[in-house]
Amino acid sequence: MKSIRLLLSVVVLHWMLYAVASAAALPDGFVYLEELAPGILLDVRYFGQDNFVGARVDGYLAPRVILTRQAAEALVRVQAQLEAFGLGLLVFDGYRPQRAVEHFQRWARDLQDVKTKPRYYPDVPKEELFVRGYIAARSSHSRGSTVDLTIVDRTTGTPLDMGSPFDFFGPVSWPSSMEVGADQRARRMLLQTLMVGQGFKIYDQEWWHFTLKDEPFPETYHDFPVE
Repeated sequence: MKSIRLLLSVVVLHWMLYAVASAAALPDGFVYLEELAPGILLDVRYFGQDNFVGARVDGYLAPRVILTRQAAEALVRVQAQLEAFGLGLLVFDGYRPQRAVEHFQRWARDLQDVKTKPRYYPDVPKEELFVRGYIAARSSHSRGSTVDLTIVDRTTGTPLDMGSPFDFFGPVSWPSSMEVGADQRARRMLLQTLMVGQGFKIYDQEWWHFTLKDEPFPETYHDFPVE
Protein backbone atom coordinates (compact mmCIF):
# COMPACT_ATOMS: atom_id res chain seq x y z
CA MET A 1 0.00 0.00 0.00
CA LYS A 2 2.82 2.37 0.88
CA SER A 3 4.51 1.66 -2.44
CA ILE A 4 1.29 2.50 -4.31
CA ARG A 5 0.95 5.81 -2.44
CA LEU A 6 4.58 6.59 -3.17
CA LEU A 7 4.08 5.80 -6.85
CA LEU A 8 0.99 8.02 -6.98
CA SER A 9 2.91 10.85 -5.29
CA VAL A 10 5.68 10.58 -7.85
CA VAL A 11 3.16 10.60 -10.71
CA VAL A 12 1.38 13.67 -9.29
CA LEU A 13 4.66 15.51 -8.74
CA HIS A 14 5.79 14.69 -12.27
CA TRP A 15 2.48 15.95 -13.67
CA MET A 16 2.75 19.20 -11.69
CA LEU A 17 6.29 19.83 -12.90
CA TYR A 18 5.23 19.11 -16.46
CA ALA A 19 2.27 21.49 -16.17
CA VAL A 20 4.47 24.30 -14.85
CA ALA A 21 7.04 23.76 -17.59
CA SER A 22 4.33 23.67 -20.26
CA ALA A 23 2.76 26.89 -18.98
CA ALA A 24 6.09 28.67 -19.10
CA ALA A 25 7.05 27.42 -22.57
CA LEU A 26 6.91 30.02 -25.34
CA PRO A 27 6.97 29.66 -29.11
CA ASP A 28 10.39 30.01 -30.71
CA GLY A 29 11.49 33.62 -30.96
CA PHE A 30 9.55 34.88 -27.93
CA VAL A 31 10.80 35.77 -24.44
CA TYR A 32 9.43 37.01 -21.14
CA LEU A 33 10.55 40.60 -20.78
CA GLU A 34 11.18 40.32 -17.03
CA GLU A 35 13.66 37.50 -17.61
CA LEU A 36 15.67 39.52 -20.10
CA ALA A 37 15.27 42.91 -18.41
CA PRO A 38 14.32 42.60 -14.71
CA GLY A 39 14.89 46.34 -14.21
CA ILE A 40 12.00 47.29 -16.49
CA LEU A 41 8.78 47.83 -14.52
CA LEU A 42 5.50 46.20 -15.57
CA ASP A 43 1.89 47.31 -15.18
CA VAL A 44 -0.06 44.80 -17.27
CA ARG A 45 -3.40 46.58 -17.49
CA TYR A 46 -5.24 43.89 -19.44
CA PHE A 47 -4.63 41.32 -16.70
CA GLY A 48 -6.73 43.38 -14.29
CA GLN A 49 -9.74 45.68 -14.50
CA ASP A 50 -7.92 49.01 -14.85
CA ASN A 51 -8.42 49.26 -18.62
CA PHE A 52 -10.97 50.55 -21.13
CA VAL A 53 -12.89 47.24 -21.09
CA GLY A 54 -13.18 47.38 -17.32
CA ALA A 55 -12.41 43.68 -16.91
CA ARG A 56 -9.60 41.17 -17.35
CA VAL A 57 -9.10 40.64 -21.06
CA ASP A 58 -9.28 37.20 -22.66
CA GLY A 59 -5.89 35.55 -23.06
CA TYR A 60 -4.19 37.32 -20.14
CA LEU A 61 -3.66 34.58 -17.55
CA ALA A 62 -0.74 36.24 -15.77
CA PRO A 63 0.63 39.80 -15.34
CA ARG A 64 3.57 39.19 -17.64
CA VAL A 65 4.91 40.82 -20.80
CA ILE A 66 5.96 38.66 -23.74
CA LEU A 67 7.83 40.02 -26.76
CA THR A 68 9.92 38.76 -29.62
CA ARG A 69 13.54 38.50 -28.57
CA GLN A 70 14.53 41.29 -30.97
CA ALA A 71 11.98 43.72 -29.50
CA ALA A 72 12.92 42.81 -25.92
CA GLU A 73 16.63 43.28 -26.58
CA ALA A 74 15.93 46.70 -28.09
CA LEU A 75 14.05 47.68 -24.91
CA VAL A 76 17.04 46.60 -22.83
CA ARG A 77 19.11 49.17 -24.72
CA VAL A 78 16.50 51.90 -24.22
CA GLN A 79 16.36 51.08 -20.51
CA ALA A 80 20.15 51.41 -20.23
CA GLN A 81 20.03 54.87 -21.80
CA LEU A 82 17.31 56.02 -19.40
CA GLU A 83 18.99 54.61 -16.31
CA ALA A 84 21.90 57.00 -16.83
CA PHE A 85 19.45 59.79 -15.96
CA GLY A 86 17.66 58.05 -13.09
CA LEU A 87 14.78 57.07 -15.34
CA GLY A 88 13.42 53.78 -16.66
CA LEU A 89 10.67 52.11 -18.65
CA LEU A 90 7.22 51.05 -17.49
CA VAL A 91 5.53 48.59 -19.86
CA PHE A 92 1.75 48.24 -20.08
CA ASP A 93 1.51 45.62 -22.82
CA GLY A 94 3.57 43.66 -25.30
CA TYR A 95 2.44 40.61 -27.22
CA ARG A 96 -1.37 40.44 -27.29
CA PRO A 97 -3.24 37.24 -28.17
CA GLN A 98 -5.73 37.45 -31.05
CA ARG A 99 -8.44 36.32 -28.62
CA ALA A 100 -7.83 39.55 -26.66
CA VAL A 101 -8.37 41.60 -29.82
CA GLU A 102 -11.64 39.73 -30.36
CA HIS A 103 -12.61 40.53 -26.76
CA PHE A 104 -12.07 44.23 -27.57
CA GLN A 105 -14.35 43.87 -30.59
CA ARG A 106 -17.16 42.27 -28.57
CA TRP A 107 -16.86 45.02 -25.97
CA ALA A 108 -17.00 47.74 -28.62
CA ARG A 109 -20.16 46.27 -30.14
CA ASP A 110 -21.92 46.29 -26.77
CA LEU A 111 -23.17 49.86 -26.88
CA GLN A 112 -24.88 49.50 -23.50
CA ASP A 113 -21.58 49.01 -21.68
CA VAL A 114 -20.22 52.53 -21.22
CA LYS A 115 -18.94 52.33 -17.64
CA THR A 116 -15.39 53.26 -18.68
CA LYS A 117 -16.40 56.04 -21.06
CA PRO A 118 -15.72 58.97 -18.66
CA ARG A 119 -12.14 57.87 -18.16
CA TYR A 120 -11.09 56.44 -21.52
CA TYR A 121 -13.25 57.89 -24.32
CA PRO A 122 -15.33 60.81 -22.98
CA ASP A 123 -15.45 62.62 -26.33
CA VAL A 124 -15.89 59.62 -28.64
CA PRO A 125 -19.30 57.97 -29.20
CA LYS A 126 -18.83 54.25 -28.57
CA GLU A 127 -20.47 53.38 -31.88
CA GLU A 128 -17.61 55.22 -33.64
CA LEU A 129 -14.71 53.32 -32.04
CA PHE A 130 -14.35 51.06 -35.11
CA VAL A 131 -14.74 53.86 -37.65
CA ARG A 132 -12.14 56.03 -35.94
CA GLY A 133 -9.66 53.17 -35.75
CA TYR A 134 -9.53 52.75 -31.98
CA ILE A 135 -10.77 49.15 -32.24
CA ALA A 136 -9.80 46.87 -35.13
CA ALA A 137 -10.04 43.25 -36.25
CA ARG A 138 -6.31 42.78 -35.82
CA SER A 139 -3.51 44.36 -33.81
CA SER A 140 0.20 44.64 -34.46
CA HIS A 141 0.61 43.53 -30.84
CA SER A 142 -0.37 40.01 -31.89
CA ARG A 143 2.74 39.83 -34.08
CA GLY A 144 4.84 40.12 -30.92
CA SER A 145 7.05 43.14 -31.63
CA THR A 146 4.75 45.97 -30.54
CA VAL A 147 4.92 47.43 -27.06
CA ASP A 148 2.95 50.00 -25.03
CA LEU A 149 5.10 51.84 -22.50
CA THR A 150 6.08 55.05 -20.78
CA ILE A 151 8.95 56.51 -18.74
CA VAL A 152 9.17 56.40 -14.94
CA ASP A 153 11.28 58.08 -12.29
CA ARG A 154 13.30 55.15 -10.95
CA THR A 155 13.63 56.74 -7.51
CA THR A 156 9.90 56.95 -6.89
CA GLY A 157 8.52 54.56 -9.52
CA THR A 158 6.19 57.36 -10.63
CA PRO A 159 5.38 57.60 -14.35
CA LEU A 160 6.27 60.91 -15.98
CA ASP A 161 3.35 63.14 -16.95
CA MET A 162 2.81 62.63 -20.68
CA GLY A 163 -0.34 64.73 -20.92
CA SER A 164 -2.82 61.88 -21.32
CA PRO A 165 -3.14 58.46 -19.70
CA PHE A 166 -2.39 55.16 -21.37
CA ASP A 167 -5.20 53.97 -23.67
CA PHE A 168 -7.03 57.31 -23.70
CA PHE A 169 -8.99 57.55 -26.98
CA GLY A 170 -8.62 61.03 -28.43
CA PRO A 171 -6.36 63.50 -30.26
CA VAL A 172 -4.64 64.46 -27.00
CA SER A 173 -2.95 61.04 -27.14
CA TRP A 174 -1.46 61.60 -30.59
CA PRO A 175 2.35 61.82 -30.30
CA SER A 176 2.32 65.18 -32.07
CA SER A 177 -0.64 66.63 -30.16
CA MET A 178 -0.43 70.33 -29.35
CA GLU A 179 -3.13 69.93 -26.69
CA VAL A 180 -0.48 69.09 -24.09
CA GLY A 181 2.05 71.39 -22.45
CA ALA A 182 5.65 71.99 -23.50
CA ASP A 183 7.06 69.76 -20.74
CA GLN A 184 4.73 66.92 -21.69
CA ARG A 185 5.66 67.25 -25.37
CA ALA A 186 9.34 67.17 -24.39
CA ARG A 187 8.83 63.93 -22.45
CA ARG A 188 7.00 62.37 -25.36
CA MET A 189 9.80 63.44 -27.66
CA LEU A 190 12.37 61.89 -25.33
CA LEU A 191 10.52 58.57 -25.42
CA GLN A 192 10.09 58.71 -29.19
CA THR A 193 13.73 59.61 -29.80
CA LEU A 194 15.04 56.75 -27.70
CA MET A 195 12.63 54.20 -29.15
CA VAL A 196 13.20 55.23 -32.76
CA GLY A 197 16.93 55.18 -32.09
CA GLN A 198 16.65 51.49 -31.19
CA GLY A 199 14.69 50.50 -34.28
CA PHE A 200 11.06 51.16 -33.35
CA LYS A 201 8.52 53.17 -35.32
CA ILE A 202 5.87 55.48 -33.91
CA TYR A 203 2.09 55.03 -34.17
CA ASP A 204 0.50 58.38 -34.99
CA GLN A 205 -2.51 58.01 -32.66
CA GLU A 206 -0.87 56.76 -29.46
CA TRP A 207 2.24 58.25 -27.83
CA TRP A 208 2.84 55.00 -25.88
CA HIS A 209 2.71 52.58 -28.86
CA PHE A 210 5.82 51.45 -30.75
CA THR A 211 6.49 48.64 -33.23
CA LEU A 212 9.89 47.24 -34.14
CA LYS A 213 10.57 48.10 -37.79
CA ASP A 214 12.35 44.83 -38.59
CA GLU A 215 9.88 42.61 -36.76
CA PRO A 216 10.45 38.86 -37.22
CA PHE A 217 6.75 37.96 -37.71
CA PRO A 218 5.40 40.77 -39.92
CA GLU A 219 2.47 38.72 -41.28
CA THR A 220 1.74 36.34 -38.39
CA TYR A 221 -0.92 37.06 -35.77
CA HIS A 222 -0.42 34.74 -32.81
CA ASP A 223 -2.99 33.54 -30.29
CA PHE A 224 -1.12 31.72 -27.53
CA PRO A 225 -2.07 32.99 -24.04
CA VAL A 226 -0.01 35.25 -21.82
CA GLU A 227 0.74 33.02 -18.82
